[in-house]
Formats: sequence, C-alpha cells, structure tokens
Amino acid sequence: MVILAPSILASDFTVLGEQMKQAEEGGNDYFHFDVMDGMFVPNISFGLPVLKSVRRFTSKTLDVHLMVEQPERYVDKFVRAGADILTVHQEACAPLKETIEHIHSLGARAGIAIKPGTDIDVLRPYYALADMFLVMTVEPGFGGQKYMDVCTGKIKALRESLDENGLDTDIQVDGGITRDNVEEVLSAGANVIVMGSSIFKGDITGNTRYFSELFKKYNCSGRVSS
Repeated sequence: MVILAPSILASDFTVLGEQMKQAEEGGNDYFHFDVMDGMFVPNISFGLPVLKSVRRFTSKTLDVHLMVEQPERYVDKFVRAGADILTVHQEACAPLKETIEHIHSLGARAGIAIKPGTDIDVLRPYYALADMFLVMTVEPGFGGQKYMDVCTGKIKALRESLDENGLDTDIQVDGGITRDNVEEVLSAGANVIVMGSSIFKGDITGNTRYFSELFKKYNCSGRVSS
C-alpha cells in the first residue's frame, strides 16, 4: 500500500488545525511529525506538547521522526503523547536493537532512518525487527530542500534486498518529493511518501487529493497497478 504522509513541519502553525483538516479532506493517510534537537541536525522544531495537541485533533496515524541524539531517552514519552510510529536514526541510537524492541513493547510501530550518506547495508541486522525503513532524500534538518537523485538507487537497492529476504517492509522517503519526482521514488520501491511544501503550499486539499488519487494506481510494491 502506498501511503501519503504530509509533514506538518511545512504547515502554518498559526492555523495548524485548519490546515490538517484540509489535508484530511484531501485523503491523506498519516501525518508526519519531525522532531529536531539542534544537535543531531542543525535545527530545532517542536516536541511533546505539540504532539499531544495534534493527537487530540486527529485520528490519523501519527508518524514521529526523532532527529535527535540518543532518541532512546524519549521513546516512552513520545508513545504516551500519541505516536503510532516512532522512527529513530541508526546514526544517533547506539542501543538500536533494544530501542526498537522497547518501542514495540509499548504498542507502537518502529522505524529506522538513515541519512543520505549512510549505506543501506547498516540496516541489514534489523530487517526482521523494524516495521519501516526511512531513507532520507535530503540532509535532515530543514524543509524545502531539493531531492538528492543519488537516493533513488539506494531506495531501489533496499527494496530489492528486502524482496530477496522475503520481506515487504515499508520504505519511507522524506525530502524534496514533488509532483515531478514522486513516481520516480514509487517506481524505485518506496511506499510511504512524506511531503511538506508539496502539500502545504497552495491548495492543501487539492494537493493532497492529487497525490492520494495518484497513489491509488500503485500497489504495495510500488509498481503501477493494472
């Protein structure tokens, strides 16, 4: 299944609830929630109080991406605040296996993210553990960046490797995804698509509906359905 996950980092926070409602009217599946600490990435975003507010507002799946040092320190709090999926970075989480297992013990799904410069081979030990792998397609820390074309090959290689191991684990992509390149990442094998500016700039409902309708053409492997 191809999933649309608008990133609220790109929204107007003075009218966040209204803009989330517009996205829901367009047919989104998840809301993506980027947490940045100013250390692992060179920016600070938002945290637990905002997540709690968002959780009260929507019944959609909340997909929380922790771009923070030692994310294991915050797992319990973010799940309690309403995270349905909690993704941590391989580069920032030393007790990665234990953290994934702990997220599962709390009743949430667990994802593992890697930066553009990290080889996908680091994910192999966690194939049987993670519910989702996030391939960052820009350097994490700021929205509005251009998609890094080199990442297409990484997405394809990861999907092929998962297929070879008999796994249909979700592959999420985040960074610079637009109408011009979204089918490139879908064809490579990604199936959870994070979009910021492509959703929240302009007609939010119309933008969301465009991608929602497009994604109906794709099956869970990322190929166009007949």
